[in-house]
Formats: sequence, structure tokens, C-alpha cells
Amino acid sequence: MIFWRQGVPPGAPARYEWVVATDRTLPARARVVVIGGGVGGTSIAYHLAELGERDVVLLDRAELTSGSTFHSAGLVGQLRADPTLTRMNTYSAELYAKLEASEHPVGWVPCGGIRLACTPERLQETRRQIGWARTFDLPLREISAAEAKELFPLMSTDGVLGGSYLPTDGYVDPSQLTYSLAAGARAGGVRIFTRTRVLGIDVRDGRVHRVRTDSGEIEAEIVVNCGGMFAAEIGRMAGVRVPIVPMSHQYLVTDPVRPRDGTHLPTLRDPDNLVYWREEVDGLLMGGYERDSRPWAQSGAAFEAVPADFNGKLLAEDWDRFTEIGANAEARVPVMGTIGVRRMINGPEAFTPDNEFCLGETEVGGFFVAAGFCAHGIAGAGGVGKVMAEWIVSGDPGPDVSHMDIRRFGRHYGSPSYTRKRVVENYETYYDIPYPHRERSAGRPLRVSPAYSWHVEHGASFGEKSGWERVNHYESNVDSGDSSLRPHDWAGRNWSPAIGAEHIATRERAGLFDESSFAKISVSGRGAAEMLNWLCANDVAHEIGAVTYTQALNTRGGIECDFTVTRLAEDEFMIVTGTAFGSHDMGWLRRHAGPDVRIADVTGQFACFALWGPRARDILAPLTPADLGNAAFPYLTAQETTVGDVPVRALRVTFVGELGWELYCSAEYGAALWRTLWAAGAEHGLVAGGYRAIDSLRLEKGYRLWGSDLSPEVTPYEAGLGFCVKLDKPFLGRDALIAARERGLTRKLACLVLDDPRQAVLGSEPVRIDDTVLTRVTSGGYGYTVGASIAYAYLPVELAKPGTRAEVELFGTWVPAVVSKQPLFDPRGERVRQ
Repeated sequence: MIFWRQGVPPGAPARYEWVVATDRTLPARARVVVIGGGVGGTSIAYHLAELGERDVVLLDRAELTSGSTFHSAGLVGQLRADPTLTRMNTYSAELYAKLEASEHPVGWVPCGGIRLACTPERLQETRRQIGWARTFDLPLREISAAEAKELFPLMSTDGVLGGSYLPTDGYVDPSQLTYSLAAGARAGGVRIFTRTRVLGIDVRDGRVHRVRTDSGEIEAEIVVNCGGMFAAEIGRMAGVRVPIVPMSHQYLVTDPVRPRDGTHLPTLRDPDNLVYWREEVDGLLMGGYERDSRPWAQSGAAFEAVPADFNGKLLAEDWDRFTEIGANAEARVPVMGTIGVRRMINGPEAFTPDNEFCLGETEVGGFFVAAGFCAHGIAGAGGVGKVMAEWIVSGDPGPDVSHMDIRRFGRHYGSPSYTRKRVVENYETYYDIPYPHRERSAGRPLRVSPAYSWHVEHGASFGEKSGWERVNHYESNVDSGDSSLRPHDWAGRNWSPAIGAEHIATRERAGLFDESSFAKISVSGRGAAEMLNWLCANDVAHEIGAVTYTQALNTRGGIECDFTVTRLAEDEFMIVTGTAFGSHDMGWLRRHAGPDVRIADVTGQFACFALWGPRARDILAPLTPADLGNAAFPYLTAQETTVGDVPVRALRVTFVGELGWELYCSAEYGAALWRTLWAAGAEHGLVAGGYRAIDSLRLEKGYRLWGSDLSPEVTPYEAGLGFCVKLDKPFLGRDALIAARERGLTRKLACLVLDDPRQAVLGSEPVRIDDTVLTRVTSGGYGYTVGASIAYAYLPVELAKPGTRAEVELFGTWVPAVVSKQPLFDPRGERVRQ
């Protein structure tokens, strides 16, 4: 392979093109077709070849790197809040170092990276990040302002309180990286066709079938959409929505600032001032995330009209929009005020609504997506290629990528206008500190419960999840709470005494909670029972009216879904899962459903109100003809009945560890049902509560959360959910669980109680025993009944025993803790069956 550097304006990123002519005849078929020749597409092709896939074709509408890749800034930062993305980025850095030593170097410069802190809150975030780094063995360390200046002499220390330094961070030449990956892919048998525009994607019987191009057609088993800013357009060809928006992102390249002497300045980020730097030859590259952002190529109803000829191009310079960033940059690096500028680079970068990648298989079988790289795709590209290749070849990505899975986006992201609002807000808050329970405001309110007006009238403080307005707590309950229980530091932000008041009222009397946002999935048809019993580790094919708590596993025995299954008829079931997991779980079910199974999202059709607490039966009994006694209405069963004037489906289940029911009714009855329950509860001291109280109640009861305590990398046995596993029946993942049992457990989810009850964890904090960091916190918070600060973490089995002393790091301070028996509250489960 031979490359040549195109002539480009001074300061513009390098681009490379093929010199050696290749066979321009497209094959009639290929097992895998990758669309897009940027860093994502070439990385996937490279890793597919590494896994032995030889029948792979990569297509690009113009030349390689002619989309967003060629103008990317190229910074490679490894540490992220998410464990999976951190591992992916760390792998990327290792891969780039390997490629740099190959015959196709990538311009990898492991210069280290500095992140400054200019406020006390940012310094707290820095110390929290250093804690995360310990769990990955990343050598991130805190540095003073003076140490930062010693490493980056051009900077001013004015206003700098400190920072962090990771010596293994660096930067790479995005175009060289792309061509190096392409060379590796071609060496492994991948055929690459540039100047080949995709015109259409044919779908047959729910699976991708053919790719049509201006150079011919290719039948394919698998198509991978790596189209960058064009990914939404490519997705529409297959009937798939890819929720991305190209955002105008700018940086500039300066004239020389210092002679090259063989040393390198580290990359520098100043998030409080919205700016970043790296070296560019003998000058500086400086960019940032302005508060006045500009979506690009969006107008009219289509909202996604990227010009067809926008290949290898940049946008017009927008110096006015760069004013704030420029002033901040000059204040931090004074030479920016006197040095000349070679070029302003303004290029579109595809952003997602939550700043996470869009990865994985879509609702169209065999149609995968790897897009929405959110300006940190260069750092993640190596890991993306590895994960996607494994996903394509084995059907399993390996690490937990649920938060990057394209299936996480609900139907409302089919709206370009809603997507745009969320993306713009996300871009403009890119460098904001992610405080716990931070709420987004764009596009709200969108999805509301039938009782929404009542909540507003009674002082609800709302949060948002998956487009739903959900009550966090009620301000009307503040005076009943204890302000002295406010947790220290960040956990005390967005906290309210009302949370404790709602918690205690539920334990002592009864609480009424609006759970209408919980995702509800109907599974019906002749093959429904057989399919669900195969997908679920627990036996869900019980008698009509049975409610079963279960997990759906992958082939490794990891937990893909965590939900309840209610049998409504011989051929009809209702699944209830978390608000944010409905799209994901629907995708998992549909992937395994046969033609005799119907799967439908019925979330919006039903309101759901939970009545929990020791007086729940007293409140509900006068409203319904149903016998609510234990014999007539046992725990984990469902009945059709009426409550007041409203027909309901009542499920005797709980997520707080108390007696009670979840009451489902058709949405048009929702407001009436809520008013009926509220009026009936007045004489019993009923309190309306929010999700923050639910979380504290479930913590002390030991109920697990998917996405934090549970993930595709965790088995039910490790999570303490072995009671949900029925090995006497066949199910997906059974063989892996049996093998794991034979090997013996090596880790287990343990409950820790911190010595200081005012110190509350937020999640991901490192946990150490005998001065050795072993793991990280999965979830935690304060339990108002047990009066304790609780944290869950996976520990080695031999250390997950009650009485083991441990420490949890909170903002640089190690807080003593002890492993406790679990659950902390009502360990015999008597209250839910009373």
C-alpha cells in the first residue's frame, strides 16, 4: 500500500488517498458490507479481518477520511466515567502505539494529558476521576497549578486550583490512523472501494438483504452503517432511525510557538473555560465547546439534509461564535493573543442526544450501526472496532455496551426536532460537571402520566427519563422531612428532606407512586410461552395470573434484561421493565422471536400506580370487590378487578419491600384512579412519593438495578439472584451458568455500610481492602429506615462476608465501611407477605 499526502492549505489536517489502482468491480455478494471509510469503518474492517472474517467489503462515497475524520482534532483521552468506554479508549491507545511501530505509522504521540480545575467543584470532580482511575490501573494523579505549568510552560496559572495528569494520554493523526487501519484490513482480505456511493439498502423479511450503489449491487448478510454525519441518511435507507445531528465544531491552528526539540507538550483541557489544546507540528491546535452552538445541515421538515457533494469539505469560518472561546484561550495561554493563526477549521461532527456512541444491531436483522462519535470518536475508535467486530461475528459485544446500544433510544427519538433539541443541549453542556441527578431541560415536557396535572398541583419536583416526566419528590413533603440528614458533598446537591419523609411514610403507613413510565411489553401468540421460557432463566410459563421476577441471559450467562413477566392468558404475557430499558429489552425479545410471536410496546396504553406500605390493604380493600387476603391474592400474582369506578389489573408486587400492589389501568382512566386512591388514603396517612424515595427504599431492601448492579457482564449467581435460576429447564445461557457453578464463584455482590452515614456514594467509587483497590461501587445511597449509608460492590467471594472491613474513596478521602448482611431491612421478607 502506498499513500500520498494531498496538497492542503497550511494548518489544515492532512488527508491521504490511494495511489495504487484497485479492481473497481464490486463483488455480487459479501458476508459483511461496511459503509463508511472513516476511522470507525476502517477500524471495524481491521478488527473483522483480525477475527478471520475474509468476506468483507468496505465502501466509501468519496475517499477514505473524507467525512468528519480528516478534520478531527485527534486527542486521545482514556479515562471516562463509564468503565466500558474507559477500557475501549485504553485499548485504542495500546492499538495506536502498536500501529505506530508498524510499517504504516499513525502519528501517535503519547505526550500525556492535563485537565485543569479552576473551581472547588471541578477540583472535587478531579479527585473523583482519580478515584475511578485507580480501578483501571491508570496512572492518573493530582497535580498543582505549578506542576501543570511545569508540564505546559505556555499556560498561565491564574485561577487554577489544581488538576490531573495522565502520562499515557496523547494524540494521533486521524487520517494516518484511518489509512493504517485500512492497510491492515486489506492485508487481512478486506476489499475497499472508494468513490462508491450507496443509493439504497434492501430489507427482506425483516433482515438486511442487499446494498445498492452507483457501481452495482451487493447481496450481504450483514451491513454496518459507519456513515458518520451521513449515518441518519443511510439508516433511513433501511427504515432505521439513527438519532444524530451534525454539529459545527471549530478549532484553530496557530503559527509556530516554540521550536521542535524532540519533546512534546501534553494535551491540555480547561473545562471550566470550555477549551482544549494539543501541539500541531510546531504550533498549537486549540478548540472548545461554545455555549452558542450551531447544528449544521438542518432546515425545514427534513432536518437532516447533508449536501450530497459534501465530501472532504469544511464549513465557513465563524469567528463571531469563537469569541468567548478565543478570549478564554488567551487568558489561559497568553501567547494565543499574540501568535498568528494559520487556519480556522470548522467541520461537522455527529453528536447523539446523550453524548454516547450509537453502536450495535438495529431492529432490522443484520443491520448494524457504529455512528454518533460526539467528537471523541478518535479516542474510542480502536475499542469501537474491536467491540463491533466481536458483536458482528459472535452476536455478543463482550463488555457491557448497553448505554451505547442504539436500542436505548425510544420512539420519540424518531423525531428530528426532538433529537435536535437534546443534541444541542448536550453539546452546549459538554464540559459541565455531571452532578448527580442532573436534569436536562430540552424538549420537556414530552411524555406525561395521566396524573401529571395532579402532580403539578401538589408541588412535584420532576425528573426526566426516556422522555417521561417523573416525580422525584414533592416539595409539599419537605416540611415533614429532616434537613439534618443532608449528605455531604455532591450527594447533597439536588437532595431534599422530602425524600426521607416519603420513605418513612411508606415504611410506617403507605406511599402512592406513579410508575406509568415503566416500560410495558406485550408478548403474545402461539409461541409466546415457549419463547419466553427459553429466554428467561426463571420459569415463567406458570398458571394464568402468575407474576415471575426473572432475568434474560446471553450465551455467557450475563444478564441482558431484568424484568417481571405476568401471564395473562395461555398465549399472552405482559413484561414490565425499567423506564429506560424498554427499547433495549424490546430489541432483545424481537431478536429471538419467531413468526408465531407478537411483541408490542404498550407502555403508553396503561397508567401504573403503586400503592405500598403496611396500610396498603386497608386503603385498597374498600375500593375493590377483590379479596385482598393472602390466601385469595398471594404475593406475585395478578388479578383483573375494579378499583372505585376503574377497571384495573392488580399485581401484588413490590420494589420497596412492603406489602402492596401495582395497579394498571387503561390510560384514559388514569387520572380517576389516582384521585380515587388518594382520597381513600387520606384517613390512613397516605403520602404521595417520588422515585428518589423508591431508590432509597430498594437500597436497604437489596433490590438490584439493571444498568448498575446488573449488566451483561454479571451472572445471576454473582448478583445474588440464584433463586431466579431454574436449571431444570432449558434456557439461553444455561450451559454457561452450569460451567460457572462448576468452576466456582470468584466474586459476589456485597452490601457495604459506611461508617459515616452522611457520606453517600454516587456510584463508581473505588473500594479497597487492606490498601488494595479491588472493585468499584455499583450503586448506593442513604437508607432512611436503617439509618445507614449503603453501597453495593462486587467483591471476591472470600471477602464478601459480613464483618469484612473495607474503605470507599469519596473525593480523595477513604471512608471506612463494613460488609454487612443483606438485605439490611426485613431480611426474612415478612412485610411483603403480611
